[in-house]
Amino acid sequence: MRFSNWLIGLALAAMVAAAWFVLNPTVESDPFQGDLRGVSYSAWRQDPTSLAKREPTIEEIREDLQLVAGLTRSVRTYETSGISARIPEIAAEMGLNVTAGAWIDADKKVNEEEIARLVEIAHNVGSVNQLIVGNEFIHRHRDKEEEAKAELIGYIRRVKAESELPVSTAEPFDLWLENPDLVNEVDYIAIHILPFWNGINIDQALKWTLDRYYAVAKKYPDKRILIAEVGWPSEGLTRSTLPEEGPEYQDKGGAVASPINQGLFLRRFLVEAKKADIDYNVIEAFDQPWKIAVEGGVGAYWGLWNADRQPKPALQGNLINFANWPAFAIASVVIGLPFVLFLMRTELGMKRRGRFFVAMLGYGGVITAVLIYAQYSQLYLTLYDVIAMVAVAPAVLLLLTIFLIEGLEMAVNLWLGQSKRSLVPPPIHASWKLPKVSVHVPCYNEPPDMMIETIQALERLDYPNFEVLIIDNNTKDDAVWQPVEAYIKSLNRPNFRFFHLPKWPGFKAGALNYALTETHPEAEIIATIDSDYIVRARWLSDLVPHFTNSQVALVQAPQDYRDGHEDLFKRMCFWEYAGFFYLGMKSRDEKNAIIQHGTMALIRRSALTQAGGWAEWCITEDAELGLRLFEAGHKAVYTEKSYGRGLMPDSFDAFRKQRYRWAYGAMQILKSHWRDLLPFMGKRLEPAQRYQFLAGWLPWIADGLQISFIALALVWTVGMIVWPQYIAPPLTVYLFVTIGMFAFKVGKSFWLYAQKVPCSIWDNIGASLAGLALSYAVGKAVWRGIFTSNLPFHRTPKMENAPAALRGLVAAREETAIFLALVGAGLWTLEARSIEPAAVLWAILLFVQSLPFFSALLLSMINALRLGQRSDGPETSLINALAVASGKDAPVETSPETKKAA
Repeated sequence: MRFSNWLIGLALAAMVAAAWFVLNPTVESDPFQGDLRGVSYSAWRQDPTSLAKREPTIEEIREDLQLVAGLTRSVRTYETSGISARIPEIAAEMGLNVTAGAWIDADKKVNEEEIARLVEIAHNVGSVNQLIVGNEFIHRHRDKEEEAKAELIGYIRRVKAESELPVSTAEPFDLWLENPDLVNEVDYIAIHILPFWNGINIDQALKWTLDRYYAVAKKYPDKRILIAEVGWPSEGLTRSTLPEEGPEYQDKGGAVASPINQGLFLRRFLVEAKKADIDYNVIEAFDQPWKIAVEGGVGAYWGLWNADRQPKPALQGNLINFANWPAFAIASVVIGLPFVLFLMRTELGMKRRGRFFVAMLGYGGVITAVLIYAQYSQLYLTLYDVIAMVAVAPAVLLLLTIFLIEGLEMAVNLWLGQSKRSLVPPPIHASWKLPKVSVHVPCYNEPPDMMIETIQALERLDYPNFEVLIIDNNTKDDAVWQPVEAYIKSLNRPNFRFFHLPKWPGFKAGALNYALTETHPEAEIIATIDSDYIVRARWLSDLVPHFTNSQVALVQAPQDYRDGHEDLFKRMCFWEYAGFFYLGMKSRDEKNAIIQHGTMALIRRSALTQAGGWAEWCITEDAELGLRLFEAGHKAVYTEKSYGRGLMPDSFDAFRKQRYRWAYGAMQILKSHWRDLLPFMGKRLEPAQRYQFLAGWLPWIADGLQISFIALALVWTVGMIVWPQYIAPPLTVYLFVTIGMFAFKVGKSFWLYAQKVPCSIWDNIGASLAGLALSYAVGKAVWRGIFTSNLPFHRTPKMENAPAALRGLVAAREETAIFLALVGAGLWTLEARSIEPAAVLWAILLFVQSLPFFSALLLSMINALRLGQRSDGPETSLINALAVASGKDAPVETSPETKKAA
């Protein structure tokens, strides 16, 4: 291994460790000295098999209160049912005063029982010094506030009549300000002031809290005030500032739940409360995971101790969010360093900056995975969290894999060192005789004028020894194939032959296999072109000499098109195709792993026959044959120089069907050749070849999974809005990974096109949109290709007489429906949960996911409306584009007939 690889790996390892250190600062803050005035205490324990609350034992309550007694002089309880009724007497054993509470809710029978027990506790337990009837009862019933208030006042009056202790109820500060009649009914005011729920930034939280306290104190100067709940959560989703808060609190980043912020708020508040002699209860003693079902994820994390009764650094010690970040930093390095060294070793041909870039990508993927684990390790996981992990984690892992693959492709294209490609044929020995070439042109139901053009171009080949076989299979209309046959006969050239197969199995592969049986015995090279291709005269002369290397079994020239100038739709499609031939095929050629694409291909006949001919079971028989040739140990040569130009699909539907067929065929190949493609199983492919084929298909597989993810995302959105107390947005890091991956992929495409593909920025954008428009079709093909064996029949809607806009809409009807569903779900999320930045991020993700479907609709409409249609103008082709890029004149080898067709 190169010494520079070790230097790069170790340097980045140091940077990774430093990043963990920098991103996890320790915040210096004076610890709180002395006892707390009071702490809210719920005795519920976490069920070991779920997050449901479990009633504790007497001994567990005693253990809890022994911990609490070392921190405070008073506790507040919330209910009198069950074993919670025993808390006051156990607290008395510890020398703790008790603010005893009764829980009031919709069930009046249960309310009566709560009230009766509260009065009983007040009479029998001497440590109880004040009572609270109900907890945010009016707040929870704001839809019928007056009715709830009247009911609550009735309970308060009854308790006051039966007890001599001070009685109140606990409500948020604003309800006290708005209800002086409620104030008149209580002995003291028990207010809740929780700046987090209002989205107040941590730096403003103390001022906001004190302002609310003093506002209540100013309005009711004759009433004693207890802040019955004050605190901050250590984990959970960030909350944006509520719109009703003043402008001084807006645009400050909202309220972030974290260990640091919990400590900062409590320490700051406790100091001011001590100075001002403010009475309070900190919420709360211990984390209560069961509250996730009531208050969402944040509700579980308000404790000074976690659910396992381990103290948080809220009051003592230095504050830090990831206390065990050194362990995660070590894990990132221990996992990341071998991984990036492996990545750099497999790409030794790259320049140093390319290997550095690859190493950064490797470490980035590892850090993301470790960070996801680190975040989950600090959470109480609900069943819904586990479902989200199971559903989303594989998708994130696939995204990270594609992120590395895309990054490797980018690095190879931008920073490749010494190329291994054989662009120039080896010197021809005097004894080597140019082999006979048999050109096979399969066709089905093709326009005769176009076929004759194709034949005329083949007539002009300057190669000395070749034959041409035209194989028309299954064309039923005699008027289509007979003019071609007549033209062939009129040539009076024995090396041009025509075959009509009225009923022949195997589709294109079947026709090509038949052509092999009719090939001249002396022919050593088989050449294939599609029926719409106009080849250059020097096609065979330039490329056949590559076969002087006995290991070469395949020589492939790019697909090229002569009709990219006709309208905007075809121009966009043209540059979308170009990216594969400028970028993907060149990097594949470095590893002897090109995709054979049927047309403009030269194949050694002996290798073709030994491989078993063309696979009639596969709809992408060309790519499948290329893989078999590699499995047999042969080599291939790719030249990006264009030697022939065909025609692109005329409609969006045809463009989509073509890519659907390619993706479906890829799944057929994958199912048939999986043993050779999987690492450590197949031995007939080199590791680099195996990687190139899998890496090329993996983004298509990701498009398939994307369909599943979209279905899950829509269901999850409904759950988030209908059941917000149970279902929260996935972890923010998941959302950043998904959105970041999309941004990286788009950015990479623009960068590579700008550097390597000679097109304008607008053509660059058009190519990206055309590629995105195919995502759904590819995804469907992947799923059907995995679970079926025969390509399903696609019926094109008969809309010839409909308005153009309607035709475009109908052609992309499925994509349009999904686009509207995703946009609607995103808007619904913003309307329902915009207070949560994670929910806003989720909505953004839904909008991002809708872009491929919008692109499909846009491309379909561009095609249907014939935008940018031209009747003249220069032909667009890879030949011309290459020539312009290199500053040379484009070769002109176009017949008058060809010019007329173009």
